[in-house]
Amino acid sequence: MNLPNGVGVSGLEVYPWAASDGCHGGSPHLHTACTEAYVVVGGRGELHTLTPAGPGTTPLLPGTVVWFTPGTVHRAVNLGDLRVVVIMENSGLPEAGDAVLTFPPEILADPAAYAEAASLGPEPATSPAAERRARARRDLAVRGYLAIRRDLAAGDPSSLRELYRAAVSLTTARTAAWHRILDAGPAASLREVRRRLRCLADGSGAHLAEANVRMRTAPEPDQRPFGMCGRLSPYQAT
Repeated sequence: MNLPNGVGVSGLEVYPWAASDGCHGGSPHLHTACTEAYVVVGGRGELHTLTPAGPGTTPLLPGTVVWFTPGTVHRAVNLGDLRVVVIMENSGLPEAGDAVLTFPPEILADPAAYAEAASLGPEPATSPAAERRARARRDLAVRGYLAIRRDLAAGDPSSLRELYRAAVSLTTARTAAWHRILDAGPAASLREVRRRLRCLADGSGAHLAEANVRMRTAPEPDQRPFGMCGRLSPYQAT
């Protein structure tokens, strides 16, 4: 059974690693189909974003809830023990390649080079080798991100448009498979709610007899994989 409305939920401890510009945090990227939300549960930080309107900064403090739609380039910056709960629309699509990192243009233009740069390698996702690759991936994404941010700050959106074109090119072939994920997740959840409404409308309330409680636990600290923005504690959807 999916989590409510087919959403994905993960705990996230944002990386404390310093980047070339002095900011500590994760890999800038965008999502091509999903809206993402942060619920800040500890520490402090900032969400740095790039959109056609220009660069933006949102303070992240305990109790903050912020969400951003597809096409928003976002970077989680850790100012001290930043911990968030990530709520992701369309559970499963990010893992299926909905996210695109802000690598330099020459890498975005080459699908094989992009796949190599984005990969954490064949080692276990919690291994020191995976950490080294996660750091290198973050640094490469920051390099591309800073160039786009400079252009936007100067009033030139062309590099952001180029990123969008590259993101579409990298993900177009995946969309057929994404429909199957949507059918099994959000669409199935909507069908179930409609069934419940029919049970109420016909006066039977039959669905109430199906009441149950389900639980998911987070992985142990040493089993948290290296994600784009930090160490992840994913809650499996099924």
